Amino acid sequence: MQQRSGSAYLPLHTGQVPHWLAQRMAALGRAITEAIVHHYGRDELLRRLSHPFWFQSFGAVMGMDWHSSGITTSVIGALKRGLLPLQQELGLYVCGGRGRHSRQTPAELMRVGERTGVDGDALGRDSRLVAKVDSAAVQDGYELYLHAFIVSADGKWCVVQQGMNTQARQARRYHWLSEGLQSFLDSPHAGIEGRNHGSIINLADVRAARNRAAELELVQSGPDRTVALLRRLRSESGNVALELFSDSGPQTERSELDGPAEVRAAAPLPQLHLPAHHEVRLSDVFLRRLHATLAAAADRGPKDFTELLLTPGVGARTVAALAMVAEVIHGAPARFMDPARFSFAHGGKDRHPFPVALHVYDETLRVMRAAIGKAKLGNDDRLAALRQLDQQARVLERTASGRQFSELLEIERSNSRTYGGRSVFGFE
Repeated sequence: MQQRSGSAYLPLHTGQVPHWLAQRMAALGRAITEAIVHHYGRDELLRRLSHPFWFQSFGAVMGMDWHSSGITTSVIGALKRGLLPLQQELGLYVCGGRGRHSRQTPAELMRVGERTGVDGDALGRDSRLVAKVDSAAVQDGYELYLHAFIVSADGKWCVVQQGMNTQARQARRYHWLSEGLQSFLDSPHAGIEGRNHGSIINLADVRAARNRAAELELVQSGPDRTVALLRRLRSESGNVALELFSDSGPQTERSELDGPAEVRAAAPLPQLHLPAHHEVRLSDVFLRRLHATLAAAADRGPKDFTELLLTPGVGARTVAALAMVAEVIHGAPARFMDPARFSFAHGGKDRHPFPVALHVYDETLRVMRAAIGKAKLGNDDRLAALRQLDQQARVLERTASGRQFSELLEIERSNSRTYGGRSVFGFE
């Protein structure tokens, strides 16, 4: 059975990622991916992409809106562009995307099969099954519009897809992981993000086997029985629908119903409810962790850390951004419950929590590229320094304190012009 990651609500946002940010997102997404693969391997990257909370934090640290549905499209697009030149080297291929790109996924997977020797036809079948499960077997009021299939050279994969409910202006993101997957119809999701609207029919749940058997029996018995049943449904109060499709009532999300022993014994899923408000508020971040990151940067940045990385001129502000990037690379799942915190690395394109600090962003990219370049040549010291920075922040988390949240925001906004602050509204 799949390892589940939890659920979250995402407000629908419109608009496009500007070119100046899209380029940087592709570069930083590529650098973070390379670092994760270097330290932990391709399988770990697939696990992280299948974790809803890590995925949201990944997009936030790259300067995208920290809470919106658009983070899914932009992160997938950044990975697809950023990893294209390295897909043979890393053995990772990002297929599909939004709209018409999603329909090209099977053809792209066939080409991956030709390059790697994996069964591209079987991967295409998996892609279509995943899409069908979340569009037909899970009837939750969300219409799929994005389907991304990330596959490794040895045939392992994860899927990230998203549906929208335009009436409620909400989005739901679905995460799949091939690791441990035994069936597409017995609770296969790594995680589902979104808020429920009314009753949900989830025929992909492990407890819906009887429901699926009943539907198959109806199909195999011919149209007469189905027509007779529909006539009964019209003339009666609707109780028959409950008898046919549920043991005890309409299907809801699997975490809300009793089930087999192994389901009941599972730990409660974390619930991430991203708010409708666009600005980052104190309630959206773990302030102690933010203080720890800033303290680690202030302590190590001006002293030994910049010397270790051999990048003169990198000050505490850039090191603070690097510390958040390092946490995305090395952090445990429990550390990504507040994705808003990671927007403090470089800011956000819509000026929340502050405009994107381009100078800081570019210094982050310069340090990351240098560290990865050295690691490819066998010198791991610079990537190891990033890990040490992350470790230092965790140590300081126990005792660190600092400015009020409002003061931190005011400092960043007042320094925005100095840092090359830019948003969709222009330069500061």
